[in-house]
Amino acid sequence: MLPRHPVLDPAAAYPKIVTLRAALAAKDWPACREVLDAAEPVERTLLLRACADRAGIEEHLREVRAADPADGAAAVLLAQRLIADGWAARHTGGLLAARLAEAEPILIAAAARTPDDPAVWTARLTSARGLGLGVCEGRRRYDRLAEIDPHHLPGQSELVQQLTPRWGGTWADALAFARERAAAAPLGALNAVLVAEAHLEQALGEGGGTAAGARRHLAAPSVLAELSEAAAHSIQHPQFRRTHGWVQVLNTFAMAFCLAGEPHTARQMFEALDGLGSEYPWHYLGESAAGVIRSYRIRTAFARGGSS
Repeated sequence: MLPRHPVLDPAAAYPKIVTLRAALAAKDWPACREVLDAAEPVERTLLLRACADRAGIEEHLREVRAADPADGAAAVLLAQRLIADGWAARHTGGLLAARLAEAEPILIAAAARTPDDPAVWTARLTSARGLGLGVCEGRRRYDRLAEIDPHHLPGQSELVQQLTPRWGGTWADALAFARERAAAAPLGALNAVLVAEAHLEQALGEGGGTAAGARRHLAAPSVLAELSEAAAHSIQHPQFRRTHGWVQVLNTFAMAFCLAGEPHTARQMFEALDGLGSEYPWHYLGESAAGVIRSYRIRTAFARGGSS
């Protein structure tokens, strides 16, 4: 039986986050660096992002940067903290712009000192989008990232967002990029989720942000076939590994198949997750991502028939 309440805290799946949170609380930056320096590139980027929700770490990180201006990890975490703080209060007049304006020069300095750090360029993609710098600048920053790591999923997901109409792009561009990078990724890698992300963004964007509206796009035979192919290329492939980020990837596919009217396929995702959830993309369907997940888990658990 599935747990009653989905667990959204990423630390439940990734214990290194617990270690980092404790080290940050103790202002033990060497302990933080020990964890971060041993992490794989994508894992490191996501660990830094996951810890950006820690309020009150800004002063310590500024002290770390003052002592060592070349510390790219401290720069990224400070910038991500500012971005997260601004994004959380984006409906409060001017705060998002102020936080992004503070984060951007930190990231520019970090890119100059540690130009081969994927986490720096991923954060710069986020700041470019928030500052409204446009698709061309977003692509330029992604190209710098791709020179370092052509399969860096966190940065690729950022560019998918940038390429949507909401941020000055087109659905065609977002889908073309997602398909290109999914096809280029190794079998079993998480990157094919980009196709699901792009289709979900279009389905919700054109469907008024509702599940019923999204289904009109996602249930189209060509779209459903593409989602199935993406899942087969990644999470359903024998070479799939539960590397950092897998929880959000499975949740993304689960939501796509739920909205496409494929409850049995979605149920397979929920069973593999074993109660682990993620804010994205479920938060699109309600204020409580956990509540939305639970609702769809119940629906898929009792679904009968279906085309899958």
